[in-house]
Amino acid sequence: MLKIIDKYILKRYLATFSVMLLMFIPIGIIIDVSEKVNKMIANKVPFKEIAIYYFDFTIYFANLLFPIFLFLSIIWFTSKLANNTEIIAILSSGISFSRFLRPYIIGATAVSLFALLMGFFLVPSASAGFKNFRYMYLNNSGISGMRDNSDVYRQISDDEYIYVSNFNNVSKVAFNFSLEKFKDGKLLYKINASRLKWNPKDSTYTMFNYKKRTIGLLDDVFEKADKKDAKFNFDLDDLSPVVFIAETLSYGELTSFIEKERKRGSSNINTYLVVLYKKYSIPVAAFILTIIAVSVSSMKRRGGMGSNLAIGILLAFSFVFLDKIFGVLAEKSSFPPIIAVWIPNIVFGILAIYLLRNAKR
Repeated sequence: MLKIIDKYILKRYLATFSVMLLMFIPIGIIIDVSEKVNKMIANKVPFKEIAIYYFDFTIYFANLLFPIFLFLSIIWFTSKLANNTEIIAILSSGISFSRFLRPYIIGATAVSLFALLMGFFLVPSASAGFKNFRYMYLNNSGISGMRDNSDVYRQISDDEYIYVSNFNNVSKVAFNFSLEKFKDGKLLYKINASRLKWNPKDSTYTMFNYKKRTIGLLDDVFEKADKKDAKFNFDLDDLSPVVFIAETLSYGELTSFIEKERKRGSSNINTYLVVLYKKYSIPVAAFILTIIAVSVSSMKRRGGMGSNLAIGILLAFSFVFLDKIFGVLAEKSSFPPIIAVWIPNIVFGILAIYLLRNAKR
């Protein structure tokens, strides 16, 4: 009997969640098409590119909104069970509320593992395609809009720093370039150039109006040239970093990238860490939201399913609100990213424990 009930609830859990996704994603696509169709036609976007974009769009938004879809789908079918007095019948047969939760936890585990794998491997690729398409065809900013082209200041090694005031992605030319080399906190030399041009044939850079000042014990040594070729230990992307790069990297690539940026003293390290920590926090949210949804909707209320859905929508958007607020706070301030990312789960975890105790009573 218990196995039959488990299969019945688990089947409803997964089926309702799948139907919820299949219902809302096409609606999202239709709304997006209605808003963007004029720009797509004006920019003569190939149909193949549009098809790939909406495939990436589906994965990107399914991952972004899956906690809400999961939460509402559980409230929906659990409220139907409660209204049909099926939950009363199950509990009256001697099954405890904790045992009643088992198929929900199994379902949450399956969904969380799927979301975790998607976040590690599939979502980054979809995010890259989604973002690139928007910049190329919809935002009218092209490649330059994807990249941080102005006032780029980066640490390229433990003791070397570069700066460019602007970088042209088409001509591969940086302006007002400078490189500073330190040792034990003291400046060894500084290189300046009005322009820095990338040479793809031999992976070198050409500096125009080249100047170098080497700091000496008594006198400094100056070197000048109208043009000078050199090799540097930084990549072309270091002169024009992609603003959403962290979202497009798989888990292994992201951890390596963060370590590299941490050594460089990147000012965007908190943004990258938020992306990394969310890969874990979002799947964990599935368990918390599942417990809250069951606790809220397992009792038969006067308002019926509508009352439960209203409570569910309020809680779901409160979760999203907290997630966004603390995510932005971590990215724009010195607030620890790991705490900011996990605060919504902690707050709603406490709420889940409270609601679960009340539901058991």
